[in-house]
Amino acid sequence: QVRLVESGGGLVQAGGSLRLSCAASGSLFSRSAMGWYRQALGNQRELVATIVSGGGTNYSDSVRGRFAISRDNAKNTVYLQMNSLKPEDTAVYYCNLNYFTAFTKYNYWGQGTQVTVSS
Repeated sequence: QVRLVESGGGLVQAGGSLRLSCAASGSLFSRSAMGWYRQALGNQRELVATIVSGGGTNYSDSVRGRFAISRDNAKNTVYLQMNSLKPEDTAVYYCNLNYFTAFTKYNYWGQGTQVTVSS
């Protein structure tokens, strides 16, 4: 069983920065792909950024160049550095762990952390 705990959300003015953290329990972290997703009120959950176990990253077009995802396998933690924040970045941000092999697949979500960007 894996538990994901997000932190770092809050209220920030447009143009500001926030850094989200997600700490994972258990032993799957270093072998898993990690991701940040977000869900704004009334919208579906959408991908923000992912990072695979080898460090490769992927971003949605809406955040590329402003956000950066990173991981620290020694601390079982994934980060999302968010710069140049816009009001449209306001959402609940969720951490995701995705581990799979040819025989097994695990997918876990955190409880979410609210990010509010004021104009």
